[in-house]
Amino acid sequence: MTGPIAVPTNARSRRTRAALLAAARALLEEHGPAALTMGATAERAGVSRRSVYLHFATRADLLVALYDHVYEAEGLDDSIRPVLAAPDPVAALDEFAAHLGRIRPRVRAVATAIQRQRRSDPDFAAHWDVVARDQRRICRHLIEALHREGLLAGSWTIASATDMLWALMSSDLIDNLTIDCDWSIDGYADHMATLMRAAFVA
Repeated sequence: MTGPIAVPTNARSRRTRAALLAAARALLEEHGPAALTMGATAERAGVSRRSVYLHFATRADLLVALYDHVYEAEGLDDSIRPVLAAPDPVAALDEFAAHLGRIRPRVRAVATAIQRQRRSDPDFAAHWDVVARDQRRICRHLIEALHREGLLAGSWTIASATDMLWALMSSDLIDNLTIDCDWSIDGYADHMATLMRAAFVA
């Protein structure tokens, strides 16, 4: 993968890029992964196919840029800020559970499409690698904080606890509970915080 072309600095190019990313998101949410082609994105955005390639060299690049676009639009930074600002690592786990409950409903459609397609489509797999890397980074940050304070429970290593915490972020898990089991988001966050404390805190 070559990586996205640098974000443009002039107003017209920024508007075109934003329109392309909004179009890509809409195609994913409304019609699923198969609908997300460079041509369809151009048509949805009302620009030429050439314009897509001026901003994104490949479909994989478009998807990776879409990650930043969606999470900026849905306020990921604001949602994660209480986790990073928590006064201690146990409080940070509680805030992390609340963050997962807040952010999942906002990104469900795009995230589900990408996760389900990643095993069969290399472009979606490249996007998933970016998502997973960011998720694991925050998980490791939380586990390392527990470890530094002597609070990491049982036989966990930093690596194994990071793996398990990342697994608990599973979109299937939160969707099963909040959709199939009809849990409220607050109920999910409370129970997830309890689970994380029981699993990881000595």
